[in-house]
Amino acid sequence: MSRGDTKRVNLALQGGASHGAFGWGVLDLLAEDGRLDIGGVSAASAGSINAVVYAQGRIDGGNDGARAALEKFWRAISEAGRPYAAATMFLQPLTGLLSPYQFNPFDLNPLRDVLAQNVDMEAVRACDQLELFICATNVRSGQPRVFATRELTLDMVLASACVPHLFRAVEVGGEAYWDGGYMGNPPIYPLIYNTQCRDIVIVHVNPIVRPQLPTTPAEIHNRLTEIAFNSSLIREFRAIAFVTKLIEQDWLKDEHRDKLKHVLIHSIRADDVMCDLPAASKLNTDWQFLCGLRDRGRAAAAAWLERSYPDIGERSTVDLRREFLGDVA
Repeated sequence: MSRGDTKRVNLALQGGASHGAFGWGVLDLLAEDGRLDIGGVSAASAGSINAVVYAQGRIDGGNDGARAALEKFWRAISEAGRPYAAATMFLQPLTGLLSPYQFNPFDLNPLRDVLAQNVDMEAVRACDQLELFICATNVRSGQPRVFATRELTLDMVLASACVPHLFRAVEVGGEAYWDGGYMGNPPIYPLIYNTQCRDIVIVHVNPIVRPQLPTTPAEIHNRLTEIAFNSSLIREFRAIAFVTKLIEQDWLKDEHRDKLKHVLIHSIRADDVMCDLPAASKLNTDWQFLCGLRDRGRAAAAAWLERSYPDIGERSTVDLRREFLGDVA
C-alpha cells in the first residue's frame, strides 16, 4: 500500500520470556500487512527484545527487514537455548532454594551473546524511524526506569529482560535492575507523554482473564504471576479511563483542555490463545514451540486488524471502564 494509505500507531509490547514469540508473530503480521506505520514502541522484558530487533530490521530493510531480523533472532535464541535445556529443567525446581548468585556464579546469559550478534545498538540509538521506550525495574527503589532510544545500550535491554530467579541483576549507571514487567508490562505513559500519535495498540502476552479456577500449586503460581505482571498495566488503564472521562464529558476548564491527551486504546489480547500454556513453557526455546507461538500471534493480529482497522484514528476499540474498572464508578 502507498504511504498515504497507512495509519500511524504506537505499540506497547508485553514480555513473557519465550512466550514473547507470540509478540514476534504479531509484529511479523503487522509488518507483512503494511497498513500500520509504527511510530513508537514501549516495551518490557521479551517485548523489549522484540522492540530492538524490530528496530534493527527496519533500519536495515523496512518492513521486510524487520520480519527477517525477528525470525533470525528467534532462531538464534532456539539454537542458543539448546545446550541449556537440560540445565534449565534441572535448575527450575531449585530457584526457590538457590539464587543466581549461587547456582550461576559466572553470570552466564546466552541472551547477551545472541543480542550482541543480532543488534547493532549504535545503529538503534541513531534510528529516526521510531521511538523506543524500554522499561526495567530498579531493584533498590522498586521504581520503573524507562530507557529511551538515544541512550539505549545492550545492558539496558538485558536489564529489562532480567528474570531475577535465573540471572543476576543487571547494573546500569551504578544501579541494579530486574525485569521491567514488574513495574510496567508494558508502560503506557512514555507513549502518551513523548509521542504525538493518539492510537496505542497493546500486544498482550499474559492472559488477563482465565475462566478456570486454578487449583494445583503450579496453576496457582502461574495465575499469581500473570496477575502480578498485568497489575501495572491495569492501573494505567484505569488512569487513562479517568482522563478520557474528564475530556469526553467536558469536565475541564478551557485552560486545561489542551494539557491532557485523548488517547485511543486498542488491544491484541492473549486470553483465548495463550491460556493453555503453563508458566514453565516460558523457558521452552524449542524451535517448533516458538514457531507455534509466532503463528498464534500472527492469527491474533490478523483477526484484530480485520475487526479494528477502520476504527484506528477514530475511536478506542477497548472499553476501559467496562473491562478494567469493574464496579468502580
